Amino acid sequence: MTKTLILGGVKSGKSRLAEQWAIATKRPVTYIATATANDAEMQRRIKHHQQQRPQHWLVNETPLHLASTLQRHDVSGQCLLVDCLTLWLTNLLLTDNKDILKQEISALLTLLPEMKADIIFVSNETNMGIVPVGELSRRYCDEIGLLHQRLATLVNNVILTVAGLPHILKGQLYERL
Repeated sequence: MTKTLILGGVKSGKSRLAEQWAIATKRPVTYIATATANDAEMQRRIKHHQQQRPQHWLVNETPLHLASTLQRHDVSGQCLLVDCLTLWLTNLLLTDNKDILKQEISALLTLLPEMKADIIFVSNETNMGIVPVGELSRRYCDEIGLLHQRLATLVNNVILTVAGLPHILKGQLYERL
């Protein structure tokens, strides 16, 4: 089983690369979508993603409880594609439950080493610019940066996507891409 983290900025090509990677595994794919359609612009983004991916993929919408969803779908010979950790973390930060962020991240990091399925995580690399002004934005940047660091130690491959081009930080591209 292969575990991969694909990072990049907005419209960097990270989701497209993740989808190509999932197809290249030649395994049944479960697409785990973390976005919530709270406004018209996000509804358009979600629709675009839906149109891009193969129709035969199983889709599971999971805005909060990612580890439990992964555990339910963790079967050897499967490929799980999580798009994206950025929105998942944002959803957790915006809940009224102050403990959920720590609980969910801990559950994910505990589960990951034991997983049998191939897994591909997509996430925005947001910490390459200026420090945000707002407290919530700074907390988000801190939390996503720490999550990326922790995941990078647990996965086989870490890829930074810039301008549609994959840059290997750890591991390698899937051999059949």
